[in-house]
Amino acid sequence: MSDATAKPAAPLDEVMLAMDVVDTLRHRQDLAIRELDGAAREAQLIARLRDIYHQQGIEVPDHILKEGVSALAESRFVYEPPAPGFGTTMARIYVGRKRWGKPVLAGLLALLVLGIGYFGVWRPYTAGQAAQARIELTEGLPAQMDALRQTIFEETKVQQAVVQADALVARGKALANEGNRTGAEDAVERLTALRDQLRQEYVLRVVNRADVQSGFWTFPEINTDATNYYIVVEAIDPNGATLSLPILNEETGATETVAIWGVRVPESVYNAVAADKRDDGIIQANEVGRKSDGFLEVEYLMPVQGGAVTRW
Repeated sequence: MSDATAKPAAPLDEVMLAMDVVDTLRHRQDLAIRELDGAAREAQLIARLRDIYHQQGIEVPDHILKEGVSALAESRFVYEPPAPGFGTTMARIYVGRKRWGKPVLAGLLALLVLGIGYFGVWRPYTAGQAAQARIELTEGLPAQMDALRQTIFEETKVQQAVVQADALVARGKALANEGNRTGAEDAVERLTALRDQLRQEYVLRVVNRADVQSGFWTFPEINTDATNYYIVVEAIDPNGATLSLPILNEETGATETVAIWGVRVPESVYNAVAADKRDDGIIQANEVGRKSDGFLEVEYLMPVQGGAVTRW
């Protein structure tokens, strides 16, 4: 459109008056609906609007009143909210960012910290621990078993220790291959105990103290007609220290670690020890046996019947 044909812009005061006319019509919506059906009624409405403004002491030109009526008909100066849709929703979210922005940002930061902690720290840590556990189970524990077996082989003086060690190694490695960590660790513990048993050195001696009896006898529960005789012994290492050893109690079937226990002996041995103590209160022949380095069992120096008790 050229400058010659363009419609000049209405002055601001006229625009404001037209808007006021529209506002008046909105407040008198019932009047507008009835009156805006035809040209005659439009003229009548303009006349009535003129009276309304005149009563208020305002003189409004007819062309302004007509402009206001036309604007109402054309829905000018009326805000129509945008239709619902994705764009509208996003715009409203953006406008309200000051209300939801900080909580959402805080939530995102918390999720970021948790994600970094979980994926960047916890997951690698647990994966490393699991890998280390697998390596220890498949390589570390079997290597310990082999090393213990080799030590036993080199230090033992009896073939029985090697046979026991080979059986423990075979069982332990089989359990390790199955992923049974508890069983593999138990095999290592048993091999360690076997090695330590080989290395032990002590003298098995009859206890000869005033507060401890040196021997006793009992009637076994399974045969009350029989009598079992025991001498009370203790293990003394080369440094003179008393050792606590695992002893199988033949009456209960339980193994207990004790410092003194009763060894079952023939009646003749029991009587000989008792007579030795009655003689002068001292048991001269108090050495029952010796456990030497490289051996598993005690070498007894007097007859024994192979049983023991830990309580009497």
